[in-house]
Amino acid sequence: MRIMVIGSGGREHAIVWALQKSEKVGKIFCAPGNAGIAELAECVPIPVNRFSDLIQFAGDNEVDLVVVGPDDPLAEGIVDAFEERDIPVYGPRKNAAEIEGSKIFMKNLLKKYNIPTAKYETFTDYESALAYLQQQQAPIVVKADGLAAGKGVTVAYSLQEAEEALHGMMVGKVFGESGGSVVIEEFLEGQEMSILAFVDGATVRAMVPAQDHKPVYDNDKGPNTGGMGTYSPLPHIDPALVEDAIENIIKPTAQAMVSEGRPFRGVLFAGLMITKDGVKTIEFNARMGDPETQVVLPRLKTDLLDIILASLNGRLEQLDIEWSEEAAVCVIAASEGYPGPYPKGLPITGLEAAKGQGALIFHAGTSLKDGSIVTNGGRVLGIVGRGRDIAEARARAYEAVSAIHFDGMHCRTDIAAKALR
Repeated sequence: MRIMVIGSGGREHAIVWALQKSEKVGKIFCAPGNAGIAELAECVPIPVNRFSDLIQFAGDNEVDLVVVGPDDPLAEGIVDAFEERDIPVYGPRKNAAEIEGSKIFMKNLLKKYNIPTAKYETFTDYESALAYLQQQQAPIVVKADGLAAGKGVTVAYSLQEAEEALHGMMVGKVFGESGGSVVIEEFLEGQEMSILAFVDGATVRAMVPAQDHKPVYDNDKGPNTGGMGTYSPLPHIDPALVEDAIENIIKPTAQAMVSEGRPFRGVLFAGLMITKDGVKTIEFNARMGDPETQVVLPRLKTDLLDIILASLNGRLEQLDIEWSEEAAVCVIAASEGYPGPYPKGLPITGLEAAKGQGALIFHAGTSLKDGSIVTNGGRVLGIVGRGRDIAEARARAYEAVSAIHFDGMHCRTDIAAKALR
């Protein structure tokens, strides 16, 4: 089969890496891709939001299947656009992708169907939101309604911090139109957990759980990022809690989307919090997580293409999906200044040495310049170590990190440390 993957990050690199292992896969294209993906696929310089150009390319190059990675094109209806041209495409349609595209839609859906989540209020008017906020207690969470590259959530530990975040979203437009409406919700305390699931309507096949690290600095300090590292499995979390989340959050949400006339087909990502009152929903995403994908797909034993085709053909329920017992730990190497402004075009060294140690290197923000690999994003690389357990995988990941260098490179040093306590 000839496959085109849409996207340019670490998640898409992991998807391409998993797909190219299938004997059924011939040629892989990636639009627009990055320097790492270019080692496995033919990168095509078409932006993810240029639907007509992507469709034209897929038609001209006899693409048999399109796999969509990032959230923005899904929210804008890329799947609907490909379906209108009868090109097989994996991902949710626009009306289903709204579960990520609008936090207000998601929260209202969960409330309607009694699916556990934090208490909340929604606002489209700044003065009303401010008046409500001033009557609350910190810590409290302020969320931009729309997509904001994983940065539209502020966990405020003082009301002043919450008010500044609210003003930035609704008045300062730091996230553009995404912050025109907001969700203000109670702060949930506990351990976070991510569960991705292959979903086809009411059929849910959960993947192995992972845990992300959002704040930029060690010990969960500093501003939120798109994710500074992740690991799987979660040996310190009771498997009964994972099962509870699947049965009482993910499956009911998939069924709720069917009931709303918005059946979800693709990968549904549940961001969860394990609280003293049980597992509650923080967020849903309409695609694979980044960097969760980088530790989940290396543990997948079943052919990823078989799973995608089973979903598209309505056979997902009949498919046995197998997972490795192996552990995986991903450490993100980020540019100086991230998640704020950062430089680009800095040479990266040590990639081959890190690979020689057995690490998987998933490129997130890289490009080629005069034949050399350089930085081209805030999150530059996802460095994955694998092993018999978290301790071994973690040691291998950080050993590989030490081999890699670019000016200003920084990473958290405590990824997966929670799993060792």
